[in-house]
Amino acid sequence: MTPLSVLDLAPIPAGGTARDALRNTLDLARRAEAAGYHRYWLAEHHLAPGVASSAPQVLIQAVAAATSRIRVGSGAVQTGHWTPLAIVEQFGTIDALHPGRVDLGLGRSGQRRAETARRAAAPPPPAREAEVVDGLLIPAPFDFTRLAASPAFGLHGALLQQPGAESPDFADVVDDIAALLAGTYTREGHEAHANPGEGAALELWILGSSGGQSARVAAERGLPFAANYHVSPSSVLEAVDAYRQAFKPSDVLDEPYVVVSADVVVAPTDEEARELASPYALWVHSIRTTLSAVPFPAPAQAAAHRWSPEDLDLVADRLDTQFAGAPETVVERLDTLRRVTGADELLVTTITHDHADRVRSYELLAAAWSRAEAAAAQPPPR
Repeated sequence: MTPLSVLDLAPIPAGGTARDALRNTLDLARRAEAAGYHRYWLAEHHLAPGVASSAPQVLIQAVAAATSRIRVGSGAVQTGHWTPLAIVEQFGTIDALHPGRVDLGLGRSGQRRAETARRAAAPPPPAREAEVVDGLLIPAPFDFTRLAASPAFGLHGALLQQPGAESPDFADVVDDIAALLAGTYTREGHEAHANPGEGAALELWILGSSGGQSARVAAERGLPFAANYHVSPSSVLEAVDAYRQAFKPSDVLDEPYVVVSADVVVAPTDEEARELASPYALWVHSIRTTLSAVPFPAPAQAAAHRWSPEDLDLVADRLDTQFAGAPETVVERLDTLRRVTGADELLVTTITHDHADRVRSYELLAAAWSRAEAAAAQPPPR
């Protein structure tokens, strides 16, 4: 069976507060555990009025305390904002309190910010058209260098790093974290030991959006890899292919292990699911124009908005790859995503204005996925 897991941003609904969002996260984590989800990951987002998951290490501890079995972790810690030692000590503390349940997912934020700024000054790459691969939409790539023109781009960098700080190479960061966890870290003949952290039973993960360095680092070190269909759907196949082709067996894995994310809204009918998902376009638009997600609008706000063709183009790839529908509709589309990417596990992220609708979406999906998996496991009739 292919497990389903949860990626949570602790979204703040329009009219709500961060306190509401964090309480909703704890409630959803308990409900997701009861529904049979395998992992519960918290994202790291900063300076966003509509997202409360800005300190995932703190929130992961709260989720772990509110649950008893489900694995908890980061999707992902942005390594450009923290030193390897700080990451290991933080997650080592969580593991000491909740041993054997914690995932440490790593992303390469600061380095990517610098690369985006460099690409913005270079000639644009050749355009690529959208395509359908064995039933899965692979949209045309979104040009992330547009974000470098946002006034918020420089502000985020200034607030998230110390003045003059430069993000080290991501491979070096991963190696330092692994060495601190294993108790083998040395520099210039001197040892360093993280406490808590050394010997922690953490699962180390790499998250990535393309076939670039993140996929290579995960593959070369034999670590599990999470590929990002919900944020960068145009490059998901490139990412998983690069990871599998470069994979080297390790003490962690004998074979590649791939998680693929998807943005999902489930309701009893296709029509209701589409209505609940309708504010998503405004939310994505806010991210891609200001780098700051707005509080998630209500469907009535979305219905009143008037879109220009340029604004629709800005969010088209995300809208076209969101899976919104009745349980059977979404299960079919997720099964296509699993089949085409070869995913070993699917990571579902769902945002609706009302918390009850989000909980129901996850519960409906878990039940429908379980039924479909059980049916697929039955031997064919003679």
